[in-house]
Amino acid sequence: MSKKHIVIDPITRIEGHLRIEAVIDENNVITDAFSSSTMFRGIEEILKGRDPRDCGLLAMRICGVCTGTHYQRSIEAVEHAFKITIPKNARLVRNLMQGGLYVHDHIVHFYHLHALDFVDITKALEADPQKAVDEAHKWAGVAKSNPWNASVSAYKQVQERVTKYVKQGRLGVFGNAYWGSKAYKLTPEQNLIALSHYLDALELQRELAKALAIFGGKNPHPQSLVVGGVTCVQDIKNPARIAEYKKILKKGLKFTQEAYLPDVYMAGTMYAQEALDGVGGGLGNFMSYGDFNLDDLPFYESKKLFPSGIVLNKDLSKVFDLDQTKITEDVTHAWYEGKTNLHPYDGVTSPNYTGFGKKENGIAYLDTTQKYSWIKSPLYDDERMEVGPLARMIVGVARGDELITKHVTTFLKNGNLPTTVLFSTIGRTAARAIETELMAIKCVEWADELAVNAANGDLSTWTEFDFEKVSADTQGFGMAEAPRGALGHWVKIKDGKVLNYQAVVPSTWNAAPKDYKERLGAYEASLVGTKVVNPDEPLEIIRTIHSFDPCIACAVHIVDTNGKELSVYKVNPLGVSCA
Repeated sequence: MSKKHIVIDPITRIEGHLRIEAVIDENNVITDAFSSSTMFRGIEEILKGRDPRDCGLLAMRICGVCTGTHYQRSIEAVEHAFKITIPKNARLVRNLMQGGLYVHDHIVHFYHLHALDFVDITKALEADPQKAVDEAHKWAGVAKSNPWNASVSAYKQVQERVTKYVKQGRLGVFGNAYWGSKAYKLTPEQNLIALSHYLDALELQRELAKALAIFGGKNPHPQSLVVGGVTCVQDIKNPARIAEYKKILKKGLKFTQEAYLPDVYMAGTMYAQEALDGVGGGLGNFMSYGDFNLDDLPFYESKKLFPSGIVLNKDLSKVFDLDQTKITEDVTHAWYEGKTNLHPYDGVTSPNYTGFGKKENGIAYLDTTQKYSWIKSPLYDDERMEVGPLARMIVGVARGDELITKHVTTFLKNGNLPTTVLFSTIGRTAARAIETELMAIKCVEWADELAVNAANGDLSTWTEFDFEKVSADTQGFGMAEAPRGALGHWVKIKDGKVLNYQAVVPSTWNAAPKDYKERLGAYEASLVGTKVVNPDEPLEIIRTIHSFDPCIACAVHIVDTNGKELSVYKVNPLGVSCA
């Protein structure tokens, strides 16, 4: 029986460095897969010995995309340790900042990082603009909306714009792709519609980034969160600032309803057989930490927009309560030293790079029998888990959450789709679009709630605390959701300093290698059983991996594996600037 071993390194259109190796049989079906981060993580070591109130400003540097999310989780971990409950205005501002990030991140991900796995740009140049208009109306009708920017003149302009780049040989991000692959299934007109929305989304994401900066001060790396609340008092007092945020999010909602959702219906229908067959379904175990407080009770007692829970084996009839004490990290196949299956409070981040394995025909292959990734393998109650928008929608439906169930049911009903299609690459992509609409609607509502609260005279943004007292000997965790899934920061504090710090991020859960029982991680499991049309153009692999929206930079930071000194930095722990 002949088998092939293929390597994709690096996976492009993601944040960070990711390598995928896959074994395929004589029928080009993947029988085994290996996910490897080729960069090192080390932020936890940098945080040791720091003032815990400063951790958020450093932890947000874990990622250049979800900067505010890591910032907030770190702040919440310290607030949990100090037993602090933040004021209403602070809760609403944090919801607006995080909610706006979801809308921005999901739209950018679909169009600029994932859509080209479905869309053949070159075929869009062959399309009939009038037929494309008719096609756009068709899919907008399925989504029960009007089509976004659909006209013969608009589509002709898109074709002329891209044709000019093609003739000049300046394809840029459209270059070096698998154009013409048999794995592409959209018609020329459908490709043109998606390409048009791709270009429009470039303009929209700039506006959405402005919304994130309204309460954050800047984007990326906002600076308005502090332990105990937020600092953006003037923005809360100014009705124009809140109105500006609301206007931008309404535009994001309109684009989601008129372009994003119709495009997902369109792609989902053209790739319906793959969805029905469950291609890319993966583990079938889903976890959500829950997020977005809807009241002003202490954080882990508050009602959440996204409920927490565990769903196993795709069984929506059962949902298990989340218990953070059951989370551990395994390092059997990760380039780290130390004991395996440690809880994050006791986690260790000590590098142990053992290198690659064999080298054949100029290609170095991973030694997958040993350590092969810089990402650890998290476990929940000794089970592998998938996290992300799909997990949040699955847990929400299993919980019977009214709002989530309504949005998921409406999407499936409009597309005449069974619930089982959710457990696939297409389903994972659809869940993100469903969540974007839900989140944009909630952001507009939270903006109104903030405006009313401020107009009524409540300008409180911070809860006072006695640092010397609360930081003597304590520990806490910040567990909620990032756009890509469950994100947790754990901190131990002694005598006002960080004793230990660990972050387990969404792409740690999803991109992890096999564990001590040789069970696959979420990426790996999602690839097994997938048929690749052409092993030299593994579009199917890239499409499924992109459906998770990988952010490997969240999980790793760079190290030279040959021992070469890259740079030396002197860090002043007192925070005093040196001239």
